Amino acid sequence: MAKSWAEKMDAKGDLPKVVPKDGKTMAVPSPRQVEALMRQVRKGRVTSIGRLREQLAAEAGAATACPMTTGIFAWMAAHAAEEAWEQGARNVTPWWRTLKTGGELNFKYPGGPDRQREMLEDEGHTVVLRGSRWFVEGAA
Repeated sequence: MAKSWAEKMDAKGDLPKVVPKDGKTMAVPSPRQVEALMRQVRKGRVTSIGRLREQLAAEAGAATACPMTTGIFAWMAAHAAEEAWEQGARNVTPWWRTLKTGGELNFKYPGGPDRQREMLEDEGHTVVLRGSRWFVEGAA
């Protein structure tokens, strides 16, 4: 039987950790660390993977945080939240408030950019199409 998204979030191995990277240090977060930061974003606000990385690096006392694991764990947290929502939970991680760096909606989140756009617009955000990609106006 396949693991649930919640089980995947808890399978952290040796994370979190700080590793050397280009003569500096890089924080490699756990899935639950990324989720915890995503949960702090209040209604009417947004954050980005870049901002999450800054927070993770600061918490770990590192120069930077891993962009790949931070993005993957945000994606996992989004799917875990959707899974919990489908099972009746209502206090779930507000994944739709976490954007890609630059304010872009994430097509890998549950329901793709259409669902994320709808949820953001319901909270009062203006979402605009630039070329073939969606962005929250005023977010960077």
